[in-house]
Amino acid sequence: MNYFQLFGLTPAFKVDLAQLSATYQRLQKTAHPDRFAHGSNQQQLLAVQTSALINDAYQTLKKPLRRAEYLLVERGTELANEQSTFADTHFLMHQMELREMLENIAEQDDRDAALFAARETLDCEYQKLFIELEQQLASDTEQQNNLAGDTLRKLKFYQKLQHELDRIEEQLFEN
Repeated sequence: MNYFQLFGLTPAFKVDLAQLSATYQRLQKTAHPDRFAHGSNQQQLLAVQTSALINDAYQTLKKPLRRAEYLLVERGTELANEQSTFADTHFLMHQMELREMLENIAEQDDRDAALFAARETLDCEYQKLFIELEQQLASDTEQQNNLAGDTLRKLKFYQKLQHELDRIEEQLFEN
């Protein structure tokens, strides 16, 4: 049983998060290991395994990028690892520009404005890619799924940059 089946959802990128959460609560109540405290060792072990599966499924389905990755794997799409080189040389060049933008924040006269501009740039570009990912996953063709895999890798890159920007911001305000 895949994660979508476990939660009674149609395999799709867009999910009803309220329904997902409600189903999670219901599933956890029925499978929680405490309910089997007086059961046999086998029942207790099964309850722990089921509860872990429910937790993993919930954590995967509630986070958009993890959900997209899971969906693509379920569709049989081969996903390159994050260290693989992109064939998109334009994106590789843009990666270098974005990293340089982050490295230069501390040197700016108005660091707050530089932080704001960097965050706005990253957020705007992330949202644009996120919309592309939604559209690619909605069509569910081999070609679109492969494109979605590339878009997903790009989005993960933007997430790393956003974390890096958070770290830079913390460092600047500590000093």
